[in-house]
Amino acid sequence: MPERISVDLCVVGAGSGGLTIAAAGAQLGLSTVLVEGAAMGGDCLNSGCVPSKALIAAARAATQHRHSAAFGISYDPPRIDFARVRAHVKEAIDSIAPHDSQARCEGLGVRVIRAMARFTGPDRLAAGDTEIVARRFCLATGAHPLRPPISGLDRVPHRTHLEIFDLAELPSHLLVIGGGAVGCELGQAFRRLGAAVTILEAKRILGDEDPELVEVIRRRLKSEGIDLREGVAVTGVASAGAGLRVTLGEGAGIATLDGSHLLLAAGRVPASDGLGLEAAGVACDGKAIRIDRRCRTSNRRIFAIGDVTGGPQSTHWATHQAMVAIRSMMFRLPARTRPVILPRVTFTDPELAQVGLTEAEARSAGHAQLVVRRFPFAELDRGETDRNTAGFIKLVATPQGRIIGAGIAGASAGELIHSWSLALASGLSLRAFTEMITAYPTLSEISKRVAGGFYAQRMLTERTRRWVRWLARWP
Repeated sequence: MPERISVDLCVVGAGSGGLTIAAAGAQLGLSTVLVEGAAMGGDCLNSGCVPSKALIAAARAATQHRHSAAFGISYDPPRIDFARVRAHVKEAIDSIAPHDSQARCEGLGVRVIRAMARFTGPDRLAAGDTEIVARRFCLATGAHPLRPPISGLDRVPHRTHLEIFDLAELPSHLLVIGGGAVGCELGQAFRRLGAAVTILEAKRILGDEDPELVEVIRRRLKSEGIDLREGVAVTGVASAGAGLRVTLGEGAGIATLDGSHLLLAAGRVPASDGLGLEAAGVACDGKAIRIDRRCRTSNRRIFAIGDVTGGPQSTHWATHQAMVAIRSMMFRLPARTRPVILPRVTFTDPELAQVGLTEAEARSAGHAQLVVRRFPFAELDRGETDRNTAGFIKLVATPQGRIIGAGIAGASAGELIHSWSLALASGLSLRAFTEMITAYPTLSEISKRVAGGFYAQRMLTERTRRWVRWLARWP
C-alpha cells in the first residue's frame, strides 16, 4: 500500500555530496530521508575514485619493481596476477563501503529508501511506493558516462569506468577513446600491468590543463610504451575476430586499428533524466541542473550539488558544494561556492595538479600584467635521492605577489597543491611561502623555492647591490 511521509529534508542520491547533506541534516535535528536507486556511495566508491586509485597503486607497485635496479636492488621481472589485482581493488572498496552504507546512515537517524525518485510536484516526489513531501530537497544524482555517436558502437562490447573493473582478465590490447583524466589514468595503469594500450583523443590529452604541464605527462606515457594518438576522430567500431576494430578519420584519411578491449572515457553527462524536473519547476541547461553559487535551483525548496549540476566533476567539489548548501539551506547563511580554490588532480605518474587560474585562463580573464615562475623537481635534493626528477611547478602571480594560480606536474603533485589552495582560500601572498620553514629534504621545498625565485628576481638588482654595499661600510 502506498505510503505518504512528510519530512524536513529529502536528499536524492547517496554519493559523497548526498551523504554529507543527509548526515548533517539528521545530526542537526531535521527529519531526513535519503533516496537512492543504485549503490550506496555512488560512482566514487563503486566505479570511480576508489577502484581507480587502487588499480593505479597496484600498477605503481609493478613499475617500482621494474625500476628498482637503479637503487642497486634487482628482482626478476614482476609477475602480474590479475585476479589478485582485482581482489585488491575489491578489498579497497569493501573497506571503505561501511562509511557510506545504509546502516551507517540509519544509525545517524536518516531514513533510507532504495528506489528511483521522480518529482510529482514542486514540493513532493515519488520513490517506489512512497510519496515524500519535504520542506527542502537536495539533488545529488551524479553523472553517467557519455557514449559518443560512433557508428557501430552499440553492436560491439565495450566498457566505461562503470564496468572496466569487472574485467576477468588483463586485456591484450586496450583501446581507450578519450584522453582526459580517466583515459590517461586507466590507460597508464593497464599498460603498467602488462597490457598494450592505445589512447585515442580527438583534440589533445588533458585538454583543460596547462599545455606545459601536460607535456610532462605526455612524455611519460609515451616513454612507457603507450600508443598516444591525438587529433584523431573515431568514426566507427566493429567486431574483428575475437576483438574489435576502430575506424579513424574519413575519406582519403581513413585508417583502422585493432584491439582486444574497448574503454570509453569520453566524458560524463549529468544524470538528470527521469527526475521529473519539469513537475518540480527546476530549470536545466541541457542535462545540467541550473544552480546559483548558493547551490539553489529555480525552485526555492530545491538545492542541487555535484556532477548533476554540470560543473567540475570531482568528489571534493561535490563535498564543498554540500557544505555550502548546508550553511545556506539549514542555517540560512549567505554561503557561496568558491571555484577558484578548487584543486584538480590527474592521478597519472607523475601526477598533474592545478588550483586557481592557468596562465592562459589568467590572460583571458584580463590580467594584463602577470609574472610566471617555474621551478623543476630536478633541482630538489629530495627529487634526486628518490629519482623523482621529472616535472616542475608553475606559478602565476601579479607583480605585487598576489597568487593567481599554481600548477604542478611531478611526484606527489596532488599532495603539494594543497598549500596553494589554502593560500588562495586565505588570501595569502607569495610572501607567506618565503617565510614558511620547510623540512629538508622534502618535495614541499618546491613551493618555497618557486616563491623565493619571484622575490629574488626583484631583489637582485643593481639598486639593491648599491644599498647593501653602502650598509657594509658601517660597523
